[in-house]
Amino acid sequence: MAQAPRIAGTEEHWVDVDGCRVRYLFSGQGRPLLLIHGLLGYSFSWRYNFEALGEMRSLYAIDLPGAGFSERPCDLNCGMRESAERVWRFLDELGIHTADVIGTSHGGALAMYMAAIAPERIANLILVAPANPWSRFGRHMIWGLENRFGAAAMRFGTAAMRAAYPAALRFVQDFFLKRVYGDISRISPDTAEGYSVALQDPGALEYGLKVVRCWRGDMNRLAGLMERLADMRVLLVWGTADGAVDPQSADELKQRLPKSELQMLDGVGHLPYEEAPAEFSRVVLRFLASADQFSRNGSSRIEVKS
Repeated sequence: MAQAPRIAGTEEHWVDVDGCRVRYLFSGQGRPLLLIHGLLGYSFSWRYNFEALGEMRSLYAIDLPGAGFSERPCDLNCGMRESAERVWRFLDELGIHTADVIGTSHGGALAMYMAAIAPERIANLILVAPANPWSRFGRHMIWGLENRFGAAAMRFGTAAMRAAYPAALRFVQDFFLKRVYGDISRISPDTAEGYSVALQDPGALEYGLKVVRCWRGDMNRLAGLMERLADMRVLLVWGTADGAVDPQSADELKQRLPKSELQMLDGVGHLPYEEAPAEFSRVVLRFLASADQFSRNGSSRIEVKS
C-alpha cells in the first residue's frame, strides 16, 4: 500500500481495536478532541486544522477501521452502531473516557450514534454537514450502489482506475472533489493525491460498499435515536453550497437538537474544514471556548459568533 502523506505537527500512532490495527494522528494539548472523517476520507482530511485546534485541545484524528491507512478486515461489520461501538473501544484503548467529538458527513452520523450509545462520554458534539435521515441529496446514488449491479459497476470502474495511478487522481479530482467543493479554485494541488493514495487499496472500495449497504437502515434507526441527544451541547456547521448533504436538512436537525447552534458558511461546500479552514477553525474554537466557560460557570447559554 502507498505511504500515508506526512502532516506537519502531528504524530502517527497505531492501536489494536478488536484485532484490527487502527491508525490515528495526534497533535495539540489540553482535553481530548476526537476527529472523525467522512466516507472517502481519513485523518488527512483535517490537515489544515491541526495547528489551530491543537492550541486548545489534544487532537486524535482516527482512520476508521476499513478506511485510510488502518487495516481492512474482510469480515468488518460496517453498520453504524457497530462502527460507533468500535470507536468507543478505540478511545477505551487510549484511556480516554470523555472527549469532545467532531464528525463530518458519514463521520457526523457516526458521532451521533456514539452520542446515542454513551451521551455521558461526549462533552461537546460538533457535526459538520452530517449525513442524516432528512437530507434529500444522494439517495438515488445510495440506492444504486446498494444493489449488486451498481456495486459490480463500481468495482469494475475502480479496478480500471487502480490500473493507472493518474486515472485515480483524475477520479478523485473530477468525481469527488469537484462535487464537494463550493469553489473548485480552492482545491490545493496536493489534495487529490492525498485522497487517492488511500483509495489504491482494493479494500477501500469494499469498505465503502459495506457502509452503503447499511445506509437506509442506519438512517432510519438514527431518526429514532435523536431524542437521546436532546440535552447535549451541539454545534452544527454547514456550507451553503454543500452538494453532498442537503443544507436544508440543517434546520430539521437543529429542531431535534434543542441545545444546538447552527453556523452556515456562505459559498462553502461539503468540506468546510478544507475549503475554508481558517473560518471553520475559528467557529469551532469559539464554540469550544464558550463550552469551557459553560463548564466553569454552570451557565446554560451557548454563544457562537461567525
